[in-house]
Amino acid sequence: MDVLPLNKGIIYGPVKSRRLGRSLGINLSPVNSKLCSFNCVYCHYGWTERVTKDVKNYIKDFPKKEDVFSAIREALASIAKPDYITFSGNGEPTLHPEFESIVKEVRKIRDELTPGTPIALLSNTSMLNNQGVKRAVSMIDVKIFKLDAGTEEAFKKMNKPAAGISLQDIVEALNSEKDFLIQTVFVKGSIDNTKEINLPEWIKAIAAISPLSVQIYSTDRPVPEVGIKKVGIKELEEIARRTEKETGITVEIFGVRN
Repeated sequence: MDVLPLNKGIIYGPVKSRRLGRSLGINLSPVNSKLCSFNCVYCHYGWTERVTKDVKNYIKDFPKKEDVFSAIREALASIAKPDYITFSGNGEPTLHPEFESIVKEVRKIRDELTPGTPIALLSNTSMLNNQGVKRAVSMIDVKIFKLDAGTEEAFKKMNKPAAGISLQDIVEALNSEKDFLIQTVFVKGSIDNTKEINLPEWIKAIAAISPLSVQIYSTDRPVPEVGIKKVGIKELEEIARRTEKETGITVEIFGVRN
């Protein structure tokens, strides 16, 4: 089975999400090829052709904000009320050069057409030092940030970030945020972030940034990296118990499908 094809439009779903229920997705990334600031070994959309956080040469490839607004209006007018409206998609949504103004207008559309539906963001945190992105994030109801590693070496292997992005940058950015959740994908095999060389440092990072809660899971879809294996539910439970004991922070496990 191959990795998933890129979403070819702005709106996708509603999809049934393990974490967000019936979620209406907003894809702010290009659709012709994958552009992201990370190149994660477990991404179910495959390898990133353009790994960057500087998008000035690719602005024409992003959807226009007017098209985003018309697409979300059309979707919300034609479906039953979703559980969430979620910024996610083919790559890192905060890379869109007009992310702040898009979030502001989507909130207005949400309030008009489906009041009370929370807006969520799935982000890798790489743009959180951008002031416009920080302002946009403050307008989002449910903020879920990625943290897959506790050491720089594991971070580079797992997430393969664009040049100039370090784990220290990510942790420092998260330390400046409040009221967010952390999501972590654990994998084994050719790359393994469950080992003792990484796991205690990841737990220390969780304690330091103090999220509302942590969501952990493993991959159960095809991934681009050869040799990646999913982590079983029992091991995820052990990681959750250990993390809760050492940090006092709730850890939710999102089960591995058979």
